[in-house]
Amino acid sequence: MFILLGMPVVQILIFGFALTNEVKNSRIAVLNHAGDKESFSLINQLNASNYFDVEQMVHSDHEIEGIFKKGRVKMVVVIPPHFQEDLLHMNKSSVQLIADASDPNVANTLTNYATAVIMDYQKRITNNQQLPYSINTELRMLYNPQLKGAYNFVPGVMAMVLLLVCTMMTAITIVREKEMGTMEVMLVSPVRPQLVVLAKAVPYLLLSTINITSILLLSVFVLEVPIHGSIVLLVGASILFTLVSLSLGLLISSGAESQQTAMFISLVALFLPTIMLSGFMFPIENMPLPLRTVSNIVPAKWYYNIVSNVMIKGLSIGGIWKELLILTGMMLFFLTLAIRRFKIRLQ
Repeated sequence: MFILLGMPVVQILIFGFALTNEVKNSRIAVLNHAGDKESFSLINQLNASNYFDVEQMVHSDHEIEGIFKKGRVKMVVVIPPHFQEDLLHMNKSSVQLIADASDPNVANTLTNYATAVIMDYQKRITNNQQLPYSINTELRMLYNPQLKGAYNFVPGVMAMVLLLVCTMMTAITIVREKEMGTMEVMLVSPVRPQLVVLAKAVPYLLLSTINITSILLLSVFVLEVPIHGSIVLLVGASILFTLVSLSLGLLISSGAESQQTAMFISLVALFLPTIMLSGFMFPIENMPLPLRTVSNIVPAKWYYNIVSNVMIKGLSIGGIWKELLILTGMMLFFLTLAIRRFKIRLQ
């Protein structure tokens, strides 16, 4: 019981904090050829942001490749000579950003962050005065203005945790009865086979309801992801997804011959599709057509869309009815197939 209730809590905390595309407190180096007041002001502004920590000052261009090879920094900011003089007399200057592109995503994120900090610095020193014929781009981020990675990963982590935990819990239920020899007792009882299968899912449904509550509380109060939509709709959709997971676990359990086989199927056959094809780690739109087609049979994809739309965008049932209908169809299909595959004779 401790594992069943505690494992989702541990997983949502680990995945919620570990899975993120944000880059914070990245160590950088600075090569300051100018050494004037404005250059040090720019360095201080970079160091004061939450994204960068100035690890060291570089004194020559020959040192740059060496510190990259040592892995001490992810980016080097090169300030040219006469930086302040160019700003005062020519109204322009340049700053070079050299990033370690062995991880292209991190390098791209760091350069974007540094560019934004430099642009803020430029606006501050010019007192927001507009130059003739300049075009300024105004950005507005809806639903997630701070660009927090948790807004994207929490719905995906919820789908992954609920699917894996609920499926694994039920995948071994019927198989365990067969291995322990108690299935014969149930088969000779007047209880109908359909009720035996359904009864196996009821206690895990109650436990999953507790897990849903704990996951939502951790998401809001620990990971700081607000619920903009209806909490009743979100909980109802989560229970529906739990029923899909339980039905899938019963289907695996009715066909597996051992607990090891059931655990292997529930882990390997569900974990990778949930990670790869649900849309929260990798955009489905960028995948080839065959993979986009296969992703439609992954239940986590539809639940991820529901949580994102309700939790982040605040949509009502009118915006997620298609996903709810698909999950309902999956639940009925898996449950019907599990009941039909349930063998009333062990031999």
